[in-house]
Amino acid sequence: MRIVYRVPADAAPARLDRYLADVLGLSRRRVTEAFEAGAVRVDGKRARKGDKVLPGSEIVAEASSGAAAAVVPQPELALSVLVEDPAVLVLDKPAGMPAHPLEESEKGTLGNALIARFPECATASDDPRECGLAHRLDVETSGAMVAARSPEAWKALRAAFSKRIVEKRYLALVGGAPGEGGEIDIPIAHHPRNPRKMVACALPEDAERLKARPAVTRYKVLERLGDYALVEAEIPTGVMHQIRIHLAAVGAPVAGDTLYGGPAAEGLTRQFLHAARLAFPHPVDGRRVEAQAPLPPELEAVLRTLRTLSPGGAGVPPAKP
Repeated sequence: MRIVYRVPADAAPARLDRYLADVLGLSRRRVTEAFEAGAVRVDGKRARKGDKVLPGSEIVAEASSGAAAAVVPQPELALSVLVEDPAVLVLDKPAGMPAHPLEESEKGTLGNALIARFPECATASDDPRECGLAHRLDVETSGAMVAARSPEAWKALRAAFSKRIVEKRYLALVGGAPGEGGEIDIPIAHHPRNPRKMVACALPEDAERLKARPAVTRYKVLERLGDYALVEAEIPTGVMHQIRIHLAAVGAPVAGDTLYGGPAAEGLTRQFLHAARLAFPHPVDGRRVEAQAPLPPELEAVLRTLRTLSPGGAGVPPAKP
């Protein structure tokens, strides 16, 4: 498949490989394969992944068709559907389940359950391993995810995420004493020595050196529970581990998040982070689609315990996303 794209004059600075993946709706695997094959050119010259996108330039890429072995359907896996229509699905992913397979033979993911019930999702995304899912959640994060049922719907959803017009709200229990709310605008990069971690780059020179991506998290405290606080976080951007690393950077790490120094909490067996609300323009008619994923019982139980233990906590009404 040959793609020819003229970069708009007002395009924001970005790495070329990320631009191809985000703006053109290509999977990261296909983008990587195209660069490795020398099949990406900018203004007629062979390009590299780390090159900067230049406004007004012409990008020509030869991408693979995306054909791959089929992901294994698993009808025995439970699937919670929050919204269902002919074009899109909003699902409630449980904690501990990967969003989709990294290899076609992998099992036990939300994607395996999804294509067993909605087989058309298997061919909706460019990369069959994504099973029509238009974004990702960490394995230990629960909550709302949107999937497409056709290639056209998937491309429209991906474009909505790239344009930052998808509303994504999370509930997180954090340690420390954050202010009542605020905005965290710190670029995030891959950790230079630990491939499992991300790092917040508060200094411009660190952001440049590590090729950090812009990231914005807005948060507000919903409830204070002794040494903890329940916060709502909204992210217009979508960088790996964004909420976790941003909250840790302001001294309020997510409870149970051992990777970024989150505190333990009574009865908590995983990180307390839940994608509670998702809203986006419908990929066919543009109407606003809204979905809320209820807080899982195990997280509700943690809040009940903290309300009982906190001074004056008994009888505090549960927070609503």
